[in-house]
Amino acid sequence: MLSTRNNLFRSAASLALVAVIGTALLAGVDRLTKTRIAEQEKRAILDQLGQLISPDLYNNELQQDLFSFQDDLYFPKGQTVTTYRARLDGKAVAVVLKMAAVNGYNGKINLLVGINENGTLCGVRVTSHKETPGLGDAIEVERNDWILGFYGRALDNPPPDGWAVKRDGGEFDQFTGATVTPRAVVEAVRLALEFFAKHKSFLFESPTMVQHAD
Repeated sequence: MLSTRNNLFRSAASLALVAVIGTALLAGVDRLTKTRIAEQEKRAILDQLGQLISPDLYNNELQQDLFSFQDDLYFPKGQTVTTYRARLDGKAVAVVLKMAAVNGYNGKINLLVGINENGTLCGVRVTSHKETPGLGDAIEVERNDWILGFYGRALDNPPPDGWAVKRDGGEFDQFTGATVTPRAVVEAVRLALEFFAKHKSFLFESPTMVQHAD
């Protein structure tokens, strides 16, 4: 009887140990995966910053001249927007907003939106997303030139009613079988331009710290 109890205790202890080890391994793999994804996204952002603003147009360090803020009116769902500032000899050249289009088909679409000091777009890039392969992933510059169509645009180019996909009466193409994805990106870029127009000095003059726009 005692031997049976001992065996049961040993079995229970073994199972508990296996469960603890398994949980620890899963947690470790999860942390490692998240770290790798974060590192890959950081590398992509560094590369795409160079695509949006030509290095010969500024002489400051973009990775050091930045700050973060939140404004749910223009950047909804509690997202934190990181602003990279480009300057030439201290003079404002452009900002790049690391932000998200929150109404994608399969969730948020992480973006870099570059805006010149005069309010024109110097470009838009997608850093990560979960849109449907073969449909929504046409927002990636490596797969389609659609995202390049934002270059040179501004709040008045196109006019306000043009800031929508063609299916909604606007000027931007949608994708066959995937209207939600481009619609979300167009809306997010328009909101970013509206924020820039109203808070230009805030974006260029804020110190490198987390703030909330007034």
